[in-house]
Amino acid sequence: MNVDDYIAGCDDEYKRGFLARLRDLSRSAAPTAEEGIKWGNPAYSLDTILFAFAGYAKHANFVFTPSTKEAFADQLGDFDTGKGSIKLYYDREIPTDLLSQMIAHRIHEAEVDGVKWM
Repeated sequence: MNVDDYIAGCDDEYKRGFLARLRDLSRSAAPTAEEGIKWGNPAYSLDTILFAFAGYAKHANFVFTPSTKEAFADQLGDFDTGKGSIKLYYDREIPTDLLSQMIAHRIHEAEVDGVKWM
């Protein structure tokens, strides 16, 4: 399975488009990252996993390290979050600027600070 297969496997056209937009954002914000499937979900890696996303029935999750999520805690007040995840509901806009900033932070965290995946 690859990311094309993952997105195509979504049974709802709108949700497929939403996941495709998350993929486009991921590729744009982390152009040198390797795209693949980890734990059954799209993930982006350099020497370590940077982030991943997953589609569910009512929302998608975008998953970072807890330290990346914590660095943006003041901007995540309107989101449902988990240990390192952010719920993105299909009926809301994708926060592209925020996610792009978080991806840039995560790349720096991995490359400069040596923070590995959880």
